[in-house]
Amino acid sequence: MQGNFFISAMRTLVPLGVGLVLSLTGHLGIPVDSEQAALVVLVILAGAYYLLLRGLEWLADRLAWRPLRLAAGVLLGWAQPPSYGTGDLPHISPEELAALRRRALGEGDAR
Repeated sequence: MQGNFFISAMRTLVPLGVGLVLSLTGHLGIPVDSEQAALVVLVILAGAYYLLLRGLEWLADRLAWRPLRLAAGVLLGWAQPPSYGTGDLPHISPEELAALRRRALGEGDAR
């Protein structure tokens, strides 16, 4: 789980860093004359960068094109997205759910 945290953090922070560098250097020719405008440009650039590369990762998965998937992942900060498992919850019967609800609300069994 700790590895997934690091991977997800890297894949969040790298696009933000790229957006920050692009917005500060002015390479895109966007004149930014206030802090609020700079922040908006940063968020838009970081979001566009992330969505573009995630889209390329998705496309590479669909086409089974490993080099593109690897390149897009690396440019996001980590070669593969984090995996969190299936997220399947254990089955709880309606009776068990009602008993849990009663217990959580402090209602005792009437037995």
